[in-house]
Amino acid sequence: MSETATPSTPTLDAGKLYLDDLAAGQRHVTGSHTLTADAIKAFAAQFDPQPFHLDEDAANRSFFGGLAASGWHTAAVTMRLMVDGLPIAGGVIGAGGEISWPAPTRPGDTLQVHCEILEVRPSRSRPDRGMITMRSETRNQRGETVQVLTTKVVVFRRPAAAVG
Repeated sequence: MSETATPSTPTLDAGKLYLDDLAAGQRHVTGSHTLTADAIKAFAAQFDPQPFHLDEDAANRSFFGGLAASGWHTAAVTMRLMVDGLPIAGGVIGAGGEISWPAPTRPGDTLQVHCEILEVRPSRSRPDRGMITMRSETRNQRGETVQVLTTKVVVFRRPAAAVG
């Protein structure tokens, strides 16, 4: 009889971070991603079709004073960078959070995510996992923060059979 992994009993994921590897105060920095005007417009056309995301002339006359990426586009890029740059076993499984966009993301901006673990809390009812609270700042190439995300993430503990 073969044993299969279920979400509640992950297999050992070599090179990945488990709850046991994480501590408050740890910081992680992701790789980077550059947004183009075409990418901003394509995302907006599909998911946030507002003039200041789609058209330079309309954007110049808007609150933003120029083409700006949708906050949801910035969030999607942030998620991709976190998935690629935070090697959490089982994936980056969000369980809620707060998001803000203190500055717009512009064409040509190169984004990078700076994460800090604020809290690590093992689950009392499910010993195979826990929750971390993480604050992530997405910054452009000038170091300006374009998004702040404070989120709770489900993280699995290292499987007992893999310890020692």
